[in-house]
Amino acid sequence: MLGSWGTHVLNGAVQTLPYNVTADFEPIVLVGTQPLLIVARPSMPASDLPALIGWLKSNPDKATAATAGSGSVSHIAGALFQRDSGTRLAFVPYRGAAPAMQDLMSGQVDMMLDQAVNSWPLVRDGRLKGYAVTARSRMALAPNLPTVDEAGLPGFHVSQWNAIFSPKGTPDAVVARLNAAVVETFDDPAVRRRMIDHGQELFPRDQLTPAALAAFHKSEIEKWWPIIKAVAVKTP
Repeated sequence: MLGSWGTHVLNGAVQTLPYNVTADFEPIVLVGTQPLLIVARPSMPASDLPALIGWLKSNPDKATAATAGSGSVSHIAGALFQRDSGTRLAFVPYRGAAPAMQDLMSGQVDMMLDQAVNSWPLVRDGRLKGYAVTARSRMALAPNLPTVDEAGLPGFHVSQWNAIFSPKGTPDAVVARLNAAVVETFDDPAVRRRMIDHGQELFPRDQLTPAALAAFHKSEIEKWWPIIKAVAVKTP
């Protein structure tokens, strides 16, 4: 299966599942990661991230942040942004990112943290204001957009990653064959370019092993479960 931050981290923190997100899967390989963009309505007066945070602080509980739904990546990221920036946001849940973006572009809500594949084209075309990418390095897709560390909110790193898993007990030889096939595919320049065009950042070659995915998955659970549970995020 193609798992993600949502299926293999978030779900285990907010739902009672009939399976264990770590013990019941065999890690195959990390596929890609997609950091979020901090974006705002086009009429937002703030010109950079510190100014945006200042504006939000001057409008506590009135400033609105759109989310793709309760418990979505944009909701969790928004809760973490609120904590780290010292702001107080009124979250507005939508049934998906598309209607949220529509209201953001029209100025019905103030800001959002959303996946780059959705929001970057709108920032590029001037239909949204973009402030930073939630990663340690700039995105190949948007090289002119600063990172949160550069923009004034150091350490605010959030990404929606994907990885391939198989059922627990999959023979080692099968795991190795699947892993090798994916790694070989990533060596194709056309595949890499296609992924970058869709907002995906590729992991370094030395992280494309089953052991690396297992370690990464464990670290993501250790990082995010306390945060998710602290903000009492619930999903339907």
